[in-house]
Amino acid sequence: MEYAKMRAIAEELGAYAERLEGAWSVEIGPSGPILAMMRPPKRHAGTVHRICMQLDEQLRTTHPGHICASGPEIEHPAIGRMRLPDAMVIPEAVLDEEGLAVDATQVLAVVEIVSPSNPTNDYIEKLADYPAMGIAHYLIVDPRTGTIEVHSDPCKGRYARKDSYIYGDSVPFGPWTVETSAFRRYGKAGN
Repeated sequence: MEYAKMRAIAEELGAYAERLEGAWSVEIGPSGPILAMMRPPKRHAGTVHRICMQLDEQLRTTHPGHICASGPEIEHPAIGRMRLPDAMVIPEAVLDEEGLAVDATQVLAVVEIVSPSNPTNDYIEKLADYPAMGIAHYLIVDPRTGTIEVHSDPCKGRYARKDSYIYGDSVPFGPWTVETSAFRRYGKAGN
């Protein structure tokens, strides 16, 4: 199916989702538009917030005019994909443009916090889509296990490099570093 048709279906699903209870997201994956309920735990949001704060501080030096943003979609019409990452590094100016989605060519990095209910989305589907979109750096943080994966060097539709870490590590992520000592796991009292 051509991307314009998939995008139209995704917009119809998005309009439908606005009438439903709860928070919903629409993405376009390998099989077409997907409507999914979003109910991330508070620790999910806390991890996204901590990462964005750390990256925003470093971006002032490494990439002036860029921010770590949560909210907009990323789209790559040529490969027929639209994704909604937990956070991404983009030029701040794109948030003032018309439209719903950020062009994937403007995205320097993406961050996903694994949800308890659908880990395959981050570890399999998005791990295939983000390098195909040409996104240089992909950080997967898994509060279920207290582990982190950094994927980089997209080549032929996949990441050529994967580095693994655990909570508490200083994690190199492209030209930045993410301190993970304040990250909390799901369902672990006091952690």
